[in-house]
Amino acid sequence: MSNRLFGASVLLMVAVFGGCRPADPSVVKIVSSLPRTGSAKQQSDTIVGGIRMAIEEAGGKAGPFRVEYLDLDDSTAAAGQWTSEAEAANARRALQDPDVVAYIGTFNSGAAKVSMPILNLGDLLMISPANTAVGLTKPGLGAPGEPEVYRPTGRLNYTRVVPADDLQGPLSADWAKRRGVRKVYILDDNEVYGKGIADLFDERCREIGIEVLGHDSIDAKAQEFKSLMASVKAAGPDLVYFGGTTQSKGGQLAKDMASAGIQALLMVPDGCREQVFIDSAGAANLEGRCFVTFGGLPPEKLTGKGAEFVERYKTKHGELPEAYAVYGYEAACVALRAIRDAGVKDRRAITDAALALDDFDGALGDWGFDENGDTTMRTLTVSAVRGGKFAFEEVLDANAPDAGSARADAR
Repeated sequence: MSNRLFGASVLLMVAVFGGCRPADPSVVKIVSSLPRTGSAKQQSDTIVGGIRMAIEEAGGKAGPFRVEYLDLDDSTAAAGQWTSEAEAANARRALQDPDVVAYIGTFNSGAAKVSMPILNLGDLLMISPANTAVGLTKPGLGAPGEPEVYRPTGRLNYTRVVPADDLQGPLSADWAKRRGVRKVYILDDNEVYGKGIADLFDERCREIGIEVLGHDSIDAKAQEFKSLMASVKAAGPDLVYFGGTTQSKGGQLAKDMASAGIQALLMVPDGCREQVFIDSAGAANLEGRCFVTFGGLPPEKLTGKGAEFVERYKTKHGELPEAYAVYGYEAACVALRAIRDAGVKDRRAITDAALALDDFDGALGDWGFDENGDTTMRTLTVSAVRGGKFAFEEVLDANAPDAGSARADAR
């Protein structure tokens, strides 16, 4: 740890543990930190809707405690997306409030890198409904020092209820191979999530004999990508893969790709699986040629408790939830279960109770957390854009024989 980071950590610990107001013994707080401003708002609205539903269905209680919920924004109007400053402020605010026992977030993997070490100092349970970057949890798969750098205490406090990109990246390449794709051009947004999943897709393509014609990082602040698309068209790919999100110009890339007359298929990851991606790209530009992967089942394909959640959500909000709504709901259910199981208002005890879950019967099915705080779920699905909406295509089985080498490489 650098001297500057160490000094900041010490000052933070003094602020957290030396100047807090007394806790209310009858109240526990769950906070979320999500981008509530800008283009991700549509997605985060449904995540927050899922969180609120879980707490309401529990009667606003967890064991002997009354539960309060606080919806925090880690984005700014000026940036139109999450910022490091906003996320750090949310993490400090949560840590300094002794009533806060669970932190649901973040949406963006890059934002998680900011808040994880802060929350780790206080053993505050962190549950992400959307982070998929491998380096956050998996030793040996991320950048040097990951994930230890996010655990200054040496203890785990971070979990996620969505599968990581070591599943999504390789299986996406396997899907492309089965579709007859021989040549790909890969683009990414040069951010933690986008570049991470694009690199995994790239690596797997080379392993299975798909020719990678190029791999470029875009400037997500650019207004358009016409000159880049001219180069992509000249290369003649069968498929263009974009590692990124709607917020990092996924829709604009798709629009410029169509304008350039590129006939290749387009494949994007779960960061683009939201209606605003289709709206920003133009539905006609995506019709029948754009495919999106997602770590889990889309809302319309959930069964059991998941299907029941979708029906309750539709009744309450009058519309089908976005894909990540159920993950917000599940994250809140995990927090409530951990609080009940711990039975005491103690952050470490509540975090340990969450990490001990290995048989959680929830809206996402039967699953648990592994030794890294990752979900044991291994379902990936592919949807296509048809009629201006996402239409389910197929389930990619991580346990299928042809997925074996991808799993081995990812570990």
